Amino acid sequence: MIPKLKLNDGATIPQVGLGLWQVKDDQAFFDVFNSAWQSGYRHFDTAQIYGNEEVLGQAWTGAGTKRQEIFITTKISITHFGSALTSKSFANSLKKLQTDYVDLLLLHFPVTGLRNDSWLELEKIQAAGQAKSIGVSNYTVNHLEQLKHHASITPAVNQVELHVFLQQPDLRDYCRTHGIVIEAYSPLAHGKDMQNPVIDQIAQKHSKSYAQVMLRWLVQQDLAVLPKSVSPERIKDNIDIFDFQLDEDDLQQIAKLDKDLRTCWDPTHIP
Repeated sequence: MIPKLKLNDGATIPQVGLGLWQVKDDQAFFDVFNSAWQSGYRHFDTAQIYGNEEVLGQAWTGAGTKRQEIFITTKISITHFGSALTSKSFANSLKKLQTDYVDLLLLHFPVTGLRNDSWLELEKIQAAGQAKSIGVSNYTVNHLEQLKHHASITPAVNQVELHVFLQQPDLRDYCRTHGIVIEAYSPLAHGKDMQNPVIDQIAQKHSKSYAQVMLRWLVQQDLAVLPKSVSPERIKDNIDIFDFQLDEDDLQQIAKLDKDLRTCWDPTHIP
C-alpha cells in the first residue's frame, strides 16, 4: 500500500505516482497502465501537452476501475494560459479523461503575464468541484511569492524537477513552511548520473537498486514522487521502496551530492 500525503486543502495524494510523459503509442500506454495498476500504482500524472489524456481515459475506464480508486493529475499547457483558454482547454481535458473531475490540476509553467489569470481560473474550477486540488508546476520561490498577491487559495502542490543531484533546499523549505507539497518529477535525473559511487555503495548496503535509493531519498523528504518507465520490471521496482529506510549516515552523504543538475525546463530565469 502506497502512503498518502495530506494536502493543505484536506485532500490526500498517493506519495508515488506514474509519470506519463512521452508515453504516446496507444498499445504501449495500455501495457504501461496495466503493469502499473497490477504493481499497486493508483496515481497517474498526465498533461495536456503530453498528448495522452484520451488514452488514459480509455485505459482506466477500460480496466473497469472505479473513479474513486484512481488519482488523476493533468496540467494546463502553456499554450492554453489566459482566463478564456484555461477553462476551455480544461473542459476538453475532462472529456478526454472521461471524468467530471480531476484529483489535481496544475499550471504547467510560470508563463509571464498570463499565469495569474490562469490561476484564478483554477480557483473557479476547484470551486465548481471539477478539480479536488489545484497547484502549479515549475514554480520557484519567486513565482510562489508573486502568486500570493493574486491568489485566494494557496497551491496544494508544486511539481518540479527534484532529485539527489538537484535538491533545491530553499524551495523545499519555502514549500514546507507554506504547506505546499512538492512533487518531484524526473526523480532519476533522466539517467544523467547513474554511476555515482556514493549512491552505489548505499544501494549495496540496503540490497536495493541505485534507482530505488534515489527514490527513497525523495520519499524520506516527505515529497511525492513521479518516476517514469515503460518497463514492467522497473515500474514495479520504482514502487518497491517502502521496505527499507535510509539512515542518518546515508542522508548526510546524499546531502553532499547536490550539484544543481537540471535535465528539464529551467524556470529560474522566468521573471
